[in-house]
Amino acid sequence: MIQFYKKRDFGTFISDSFNFFKTYGKNYFKNYLLINGLLLILMVTVAIFGYKELFSQIFGSNLGGETYYFEQYFSDNIGMLIGVGILTFLLFLILAIVNYLYPVFYLKRIALGSGKVKTDEILSDFKNNAGKIAKLCLGMVFIVVPLSLFIVGFSYLLIFIFIGIFLILLVYPTLFNVVTFLMYDYFNSARSFFESLSYAIRSQFSYPNGSEKSPYWKYWGASFVMFIIMYMVTMIVTFIPMIFFYGSILTSSPDGNFEQNPFSGAAGVFFFVAYGVSTLLSFLLSNLMYVNAGLMYYDSRTDLHQKVELEEIETIGINE
Repeated sequence: MIQFYKKRDFGTFISDSFNFFKTYGKNYFKNYLLINGLLLILMVTVAIFGYKELFSQIFGSNLGGETYYFEQYFSDNIGMLIGVGILTFLLFLILAIVNYLYPVFYLKRIALGSGKVKTDEILSDFKNNAGKIAKLCLGMVFIVVPLSLFIVGFSYLLIFIFIGIFLILLVYPTLFNVVTFLMYDYFNSARSFFESLSYAIRSQFSYPNGSEKSPYWKYWGASFVMFIIMYMVTMIVTFIPMIFFYGSILTSSPDGNFEQNPFSGAAGVFFFVAYGVSTLLSFLLSNLMYVNAGLMYYDSRTDLHQKVELEEIETIGINE
């Protein structure tokens, strides 16, 4: 059993995140795939065939020297492209909701003492919180996302005076932590959306009692390390297939003049399958970051640490 409501340092966040999957991983991913598997397959399939068609048309028109062909393709297939675009957006929206909130509901049940979570229990959490999920989505779309884009955009502008590079390294993990803290707090407390958003921002820089050292750097560091781990694993898995793909292109046309679309045939299929595997792997590995953020959220709830410790002491007394 992993104790959730307790203080952790930077190294403990990393080790406990892996210990979580060592302890609960089988049950966690079983439920995750049962709930999210079909959505993942549909999303990856749409992405593979959609990008394959798009890249094929781009390279096909360029190779033929017909600058108008790509524009004509869009005008002739505008209805299909709009339909696929709407379908992709809806799939991505549902997938994002499930992918973000599944760890929230799962960790909440484990933190409350469940040894093994059932799929029906997680589905009931989604159903029972449908209203709050709708409010969360509205708040994310109209408040959190616009503010995040403004902060990120401003950081990119400052790249020209070099300080922007440092800011971006700070901003991305911090924004990720704020968003995940918001979701964890919104479904683990009685606070409203704006109250949870306020807590998510304040908790990055100080504990509720205000007398302890700021947790900012350990939160930022834990998220940054998890992102690097996820990025490196994804790159290793997809790097070798990409070498073979580009190698096949270069060997088929040593002088650099492609007589056929490089994304057609077996090489193209191989490229987009590798792209699909990379996308799927990214979704799966993202759970490591969400669980890590969950442990940080429970670390921030110092108001509940003593309560949980007292309950554990009482339980020990009863057992004796």
